[in-house]
Amino acid sequence: MNDRIGSFGGKLLTADELVEAVERDKKAGKRVIFTNGCFDLIHAGHVRYLREASALGDALILAVNSDESARRLKGEGRPYTAQDERLEILSALEMVDYLVLFDEDNVSSLLLALKPHVHAKGTDYTAETVPERETVKSYGGEVAICGDPKDHSSTEIGSRTGPPEAR
Repeated sequence: MNDRIGSFGGKLLTADELVEAVERDKKAGKRVIFTNGCFDLIHAGHVRYLREASALGDALILAVNSDESARRLKGEGRPYTAQDERLEILSALEMVDYLVLFDEDNVSSLLLALKPHVHAKGTDYTAETVPERETVKSYGGEVAICGDPKDHSSTEIGSRTGPPEAR
């Protein structure tokens, strides 16, 4: 975890701070949306996905895989972009209300602590294949699939060579 907790436009919170913020938001009648990912090379597909997820409610939480977690998930040589840089870029997106960095291989413990109304995932999943589906159902939450068709990926972008017009 970095030394700049509370920076990044005030959006980056610890898990404990996030629990408090979500409790306040729920008491204020806000619908809380949760999503997660590596967001290694930020691309248009990420922006479209986050914009659509944000439109499902009033507060969007974005849980970001730490460098260690991303490496376990994506393999050696990943992530391409260090976690502090990913967090900085993501904090600049107006649709993101809260950021939290996580080291685990999945977000089940965060979901159980926060109990967001909706857990949003990208179109590379279906409502039935979201890994945390049963966790979300256990507390009465919903799963939503958001974004455009999965034709962007950091892995694919990272393997490209040459300018766009040459591909």
